[in-house]
Amino acid sequence: MASGFFAVLDDVAALLDDVASMSKIATKKTAGILGDDLAVNAEKASGFVSQRELPVLWAITKGSLLNKIIILPIAFLLSAFLPWAVTVVLVLGGIYLAFEGAEKIHEFFVPHENEHSAADLKPMTKEEILELEKTKVKSAIVTDFILSIEIVIIALGAVIKEPLEIQIAVVSVVALIATVGVYGIVALIVRMDEFGTRLINLNEDDNSISDKIGRFFVNALPKVIKALSVIGTIALLLVSGGIFVHNIDFFHHLLPNVPSIIVEFLAGLIVGFVALLLFNGIKKLFKKK
Repeated sequence: MASGFFAVLDDVAALLDDVASMSKIATKKTAGILGDDLAVNAEKASGFVSQRELPVLWAITKGSLLNKIIILPIAFLLSAFLPWAVTVVLVLGGIYLAFEGAEKIHEFFVPHENEHSAADLKPMTKEEILELEKTKVKSAIVTDFILSIEIVIIALGAVIKEPLEIQIAVVSVVALIATVGVYGIVALIVRMDEFGTRLINLNEDDNSISDKIGRFFVNALPKVIKALSVIGTIALLLVSGGIFVHNIDFFHHLLPNVPSIIVEFLAGLIVGFVALLLFNGIKKLFKKK
């Protein structure tokens, strides 16, 4: 009886060990997406009144958890009954990520006509601020949903040949890390300026050590968010390019003597701009009609 009990414990320990080691592999494969998720959500969660930043971030976090609850069962059903569909979804998601990365580059280099001048900005009522807040939260949750699909599918792709119970455990761990880890770091980032302000107000001295550190944090926040945006764009192209290189033979054998990271970046960039051109062409066609 006792030997049977310890045998069960040994099996559980072996399973947990497999889950832990495979979770590390799957997390590494999703690192690029997690970086982009972090950059996007840090940008979306900033710009609110100080006391509303954490409630807004909590609302987005709850939406992200709900996204994972919706996506995970569908992903496991595909893995169990239509495993080939996992690759199809992965490639389609890669096209979207490449498109988003190309669109960000296009927006940076091409001037826009829809920028608002300072004269157009008017004081907003409390109702208008709350409505804008709801809109930004919804936008962040929708973006999180798309990125969550990619995170789950990439993690699933890393363990697709393993038994279903291993897949469920590993992908669920990665999904939880994607929410708790990303939004925990976002919370720290968006509160940098608040922390800096408190350090500045710690004493009445104008040039104390706390003042210098506080001003550093206040001034660093917009630069950190901008840097994350750039890093996130590069990550989008690298992750999408990696999807194409590892799942499409044409890209896999393209430029065999060039380092893989460059091939992946170029693959993501090319597919992204092709998708962007098609999207803009279709949009113009519909406008004419």
